[in-house]
Amino acid sequence: MLRVLKGFKNFVMRGDIVAVAVGLVIALALSTLIKAFTDAVINPIIASLQGGRSMGMGWQLGRAGNQATYLDLGAFISAVIYFLIFMAVVYFFIVVPYKHVQARRGVVVFADPGPLRVCPDCLSEDLPAAARRCRYCGADERLS
Repeated sequence: MLRVLKGFKNFVMRGDIVAVAVGLVIALALSTLIKAFTDAVINPIIASLQGGRSMGMGWQLGRAGNQATYLDLGAFISAVIYFLIFMAVVYFFIVVPYKHVQARRGVVVFADPGPLRVCPDCLSEDLPAAARRCRYCGADERLS
């Protein structure tokens, strides 16, 4: 039992696990902040574009005033804006600094994939350039 707990402790205390956990906590906190921004700033702007006394930017598909049959395009636009802002924040505040820190340690993360080859038999396009045999159909030596 002690060996299992020691193994679990070693797993949890690995540097990359801790980095992922910290990144997740930061991402969740940023998600709350960005959600508040879209709810308090973006949603009112989108709703004002509809004009009048509408429930938002969209169309009523059923009985007037029935929220269940209201096609709320504004909420979808707001969700897209939220997603884009959130992904930009995660990329510029988590991914870019992480890549920089790892590069200083000599580790390449999130690198572009290497050159690929195409199998002339099955036309698989994701074979590594150094491959001598297709991983899908087994064709060998003739990879182009």
